[in-house]
Amino acid sequence: MFINSCPRLAGQLFFSPLLMKNLSILPKALVISCLFFGQANASVHVPEFTKVVLSSTFLSEGVCVGDVNHDGKKDVLAGAYWFEAPKWTKHVISDDDIRYDKSLKAFPKDHVFKVDEGYSNSFLNFAQDVNHDGWVDLIKVGLPGEAVYWFENPKNKPLLWKRHFLYASIGNESPLFEDVNGDGLKDIIGNDSKSKQMIWLEAPKAKQDSTWKVHLISSNPSLGTHKYTHGLGHGDMNGDGRKDIIFKEGWWECPADVMANEWTFHPLPLKFDSAHIMVLDLDGDGLVDLLNSSAHDYGIWWHKRSTLGVETQVIQKDLSQTHAMAMADFNGDKHPDFVVGKRFMAHNGKDPGEFEKALLRWYEFKPGKNPTWISHDIDEDSGAGIHIVIEDMNRDGLKDIVISNKKGVFVFFHYKKKKA
Repeated sequence: MFINSCPRLAGQLFFSPLLMKNLSILPKALVISCLFFGQANASVHVPEFTKVVLSSTFLSEGVCVGDVNHDGKKDVLAGAYWFEAPKWTKHVISDDDIRYDKSLKAFPKDHVFKVDEGYSNSFLNFAQDVNHDGWVDLIKVGLPGEAVYWFENPKNKPLLWKRHFLYASIGNESPLFEDVNGDGLKDIIGNDSKSKQMIWLEAPKAKQDSTWKVHLISSNPSLGTHKYTHGLGHGDMNGDGRKDIIFKEGWWECPADVMANEWTFHPLPLKFDSAHIMVLDLDGDGLVDLLNSSAHDYGIWWHKRSTLGVETQVIQKDLSQTHAMAMADFNGDKHPDFVVGKRFMAHNGKDPGEFEKALLRWYEFKPGKNPTWISHDIDEDSGAGIHIVIEDMNRDGLKDIVISNKKGVFVFFHYKKKKA
């Protein structure tokens, strides 16, 4: 269910005479516990966001965050550039001329791409110290099904970042960057659309070793192996404490040995081409449910799981091309909210609602047997790209939002709304 955003009363504590009488017969420690239970929500606030434009040109549909120059500040990396905090000075990462999009008549040497003419060569960006030299590197995923490369941080030297081959083919339009094996390093989950397999790539552990080990999830060529497959999720579907991998037709059960090949597949049709698939218990019945959004049409849904399968319920259908989703508690109420954005011109004018406002929006989660969400528009001239980064950019304890797409590169700083 969806509820329009509206002003709300500030939280208040009210103790009725009957309540106080009942409390008087309880042990003193329990009374104190009851009275101060509300303190857990002391940080609840109304979020406001301030938009900072790092670039107003199309550089990348992926973005990531890391301290590039070891100054203690979080910088933004997008495609061939990184933006140095706090003044957001633009620096060149690479003159990489790999032309993933063959429809481009000529590769733009400045890596500024045309909004209505194909795509960039930077679909997703991930930040991690790949070779364990103490400096964050850039992992760049191009068009689905193409090769993945990582770019080595030059350690504050006035050099371009050296490009290294990572893997020959990563497909799916929402490959994930998650710690699959619990070693503290993030791995890549996607498909190898050339060999028609579902795989995960294990991040290297040893210093100066940059080899990503391939692990087979499924060799079934009909399950999620097309390069333009939409949507992936990573979460515990069966309560065994291990995170499984989900796509729109079902999920692969993580084995006791995560390194084992050929994970067991369980059909669970979600029907829709979506962005990221979130896994959590939304209605409090003890079964995890699923949450996702339409990549190229209208629709945001939650899927209630039961012993009979899934029941799909609409959250909202007024925003199209929500090709990315991320979760965070934005208002401090300890509940997981989510943010989506319109991927402006995702199919160069061919998707439903493509020319509507490029909205960026967060949804406030109200849990319960029949959960609801309240929508809050953040901005109407940005949207999102292929993924959304949630990060505390200025170390104030609040979650900020970082995006890159055909509208540009943006940081939305999160503040607590001041009381009138």
